[in-house]
Amino acid sequence: MDLIVGLISAACISTGLLVGVLLQNFLPRQHLDAASKDTVKFGAGMLATLTALVLGLLVSSAKSSFDAINTAIASAGAKIIMFDHVLANYGPETNEARHQLRQAVEDGIDRIWSSNKTSPGGLRAAESEPAVWMIEMKLNQLTPRTSAQEHLLAQAQQLANDIAQTRLLAIEQQQNSLPAIFLILLIFWLVVLFFTFGLFAARNATVLVVLFFCALSVSSAIFLVLEMNRPLDGAIKASNAPLRKALELIEK
Repeated sequence: MDLIVGLISAACISTGLLVGVLLQNFLPRQHLDAASKDTVKFGAGMLATLTALVLGLLVSSAKSSFDAINTAIASAGAKIIMFDHVLANYGPETNEARHQLRQAVEDGIDRIWSSNKTSPGGLRAAESEPAVWMIEMKLNQLTPRTSAQEHLLAQAQQLANDIAQTRLLAIEQQQNSLPAIFLILLIFWLVVLFFTFGLFAARNATVLVVLFFCALSVSSAIFLVLEMNRPLDGAIKASNAPLRKALELIEK
C-alpha cells in the first residue's frame, strides 16, 4: 500500500511538471516574461519552504516512531535475559517456564518477522501473542519455600509484567497513522510546486530528466515516511537483532 501511494504521488508530481512544460506553448509571451517569472518564483519559493518544512517534520516524526519501536525491542530483549536469569536462580521448578520463555521468543521472532506471505506477520502477529500471559500463570503456580525464592518470584513477576507492558505499548504506538488529508495536501503542494518548475523550465532533455528524478526523490521521501510509521510491517522493519541476541544468551 505504501509503495502504491509513493507511485501515485510520483505520477501526480510528474504530471504537474509535464503540464507546466506543455503550457509554455499556449500561454501568451507576456505571461512568461521576466516580471511574471519573478512573481511566480517568489510564490514557488514560499511553497517550497513550506513543503520542505512539513516534509522534514514528517520524516523526523516517522524516524522517532521507528526509533521508539527499536528501543522497545531492545528493552524487551534485555528484560527477557534478566527474566531467564531470575528464573534460573529460583531453582529447577522454573524449568518449564524457562522453556516456555525460550519457545515464546523464538516463535515471536518467526511470526512477527515472518517471510511467509500467507501467514499474518508484523503487527497482527504481535497482537495475537499470548505467551507472556501463559508464563505469568506458571509463575502464579509456584510456591516459594524460602525468603530468597519469594524475592526472586516477585522479581520474576515484575519482569513478566514489564515485558507484557512493553509489548502492549509497542502495539499501541503503531495505531497512530498519518491523516489522509495531510498526505493529500502535501502531494497537492508538490504538484503545484513542480508545475511552476515546468512552467519556466528550459525544454531540453537534461532539465526534464533532472526535474523528473527530483519528483521521484520527493515521492520516495513520502514512501519513507509511510514505511517508517509502520516499523513492524512493510519493507522497512525494525530490527529483531536484540531479540535474537536474547534468545542466544538464554539458550546457553
